[in-house]
Amino acid sequence: MGFDEKIKRINELYHKSQKGALTDEEKLEQAKLRAEYIANVRANLKSQLDNVSIQEADGSITNLGEKFGKQTS
Repeated sequence: MGFDEKIKRINELYHKSQKGALTDEEKLEQAKLRAEYIANVRANLKSQLDNVSIQEADGSITNLGEKFGKQTS
């Protein structure tokens, strides 16, 4: 299932849950898809932040990914 398909399915399950019609299996699927989505967003944000460089007051450039060791979480 691709990223767009997962988003579509998350939205379908959300709208169905608003009507109170989710089965236990669908609730588990919803939780799994949401967890995958959040993990993906966090990984993308971390990747972006690891590639950010800032210019210090003295004019030097500091890469935040290198400064903080490109740690994985």
